[in-house]
Amino acid sequence: MAYVLDFSLLDKSSLPLVGGKNASLGEMIKAGIHVPPGFAVTTDSYLAFITDTGIKDRIYEVLSGLDPEDVRALNAASDAVQELIRGGEMADPIQRAIEEGYDGLCERSDVSRLPVAVRSSATAEDLPTASFAGQQDTYLWQVGAEKVIRSVQRCWASLFTPRAIAYRVKNDFPHEKVLISVGVQKMVNSRTAGVMFTINPTDGDPSKVVIEGSWGLGETVVSGSVNPDKFVVDKVIMEISEKTISAKHVECVFDPEKGECVDADVDPEIQSACCLEEQEIKALVVTGKEIEAHYGRPMDIEWAIDKDLSFPDSMFIVQARPETVWSQRKKKSIIGRKSGYQLLMDRAMKRIKLTDES
Repeated sequence: MAYVLDFSLLDKSSLPLVGGKNASLGEMIKAGIHVPPGFAVTTDSYLAFITDTGIKDRIYEVLSGLDPEDVRALNAASDAVQELIRGGEMADPIQRAIEEGYDGLCERSDVSRLPVAVRSSATAEDLPTASFAGQQDTYLWQVGAEKVIRSVQRCWASLFTPRAIAYRVKNDFPHEKVLISVGVQKMVNSRTAGVMFTINPTDGDPSKVVIEGSWGLGETVVSGSVNPDKFVVDKVIMEISEKTISAKHVECVFDPEKGECVDADVDPEIQSACCLEEQEIKALVVTGKEIEAHYGRPMDIEWAIDKDLSFPDSMFIVQARPETVWSQRKKKSIIGRKSGYQLLMDRAMKRIKLTDES
């Protein structure tokens, strides 16, 4: 039984053992995408925990027969199950495996106490046909094995938030069939971070990449707490066809005094400055196209740029999942039966003016 597995050992076939998010990180590493190193605490660890502590049957007993519209009952069931998980004692072999994984990550990064992100990765998450993203917890800037272990247990508990329970009931996903892994990943000390879609999420145009970004960690963009800068880029000719620079008043940063990530005011001098350089925008588009080609479908990608490194080593992909809105729409027949590539070229050539200099 493997309690932890390094990301470099994972790929899409690892999903039952490490969940959608972690499997995707391993898949990208094998495809040559620049991903921060880390390891997965496997679903075997979670199953061993709820079995060894004797709470497994109790969990599913509490969840049986719930009405997803009964908010009071959902909240009560969620509180009861999460309390069972957070209050359980993790067995020594699992704790040691996490400690060894964290120590190994510190050693590889040449840092004695490495800040890491601890992210939930459920087995029904990041699927092309369902949108489970964001239903479980993430803990940023966790330092030290003890904190990591505590955050792993809290991630396990977050499999049973009211929202997650209701979503599974409504979509006929049996609770006992949805397991959870946890990713422990080197933290990117983000100068800028955000999201990227390899399809225009506004109109489904497959010839465009749309990038949104802001200062600091990407949580402000993902949560919608800041109005980000936006860039629309043509996939073929790599031309930025739309650039919207917003006033970005807030950034998510690590506060060393509080020992946690907080929303802080952005320096007034850079609030309305563009958060990405042109070479960074184009590098993100190239990477986005590589990820899309590898998966064979439009993708929803999270990225970060490390302030401590120089370009292009500073560019990291921290998550990627299939785009689930336009990808699920019924595809209409293409006029003239042109291939997707031909359509992309047609769009691009319409924008290129040819001149006769003779």
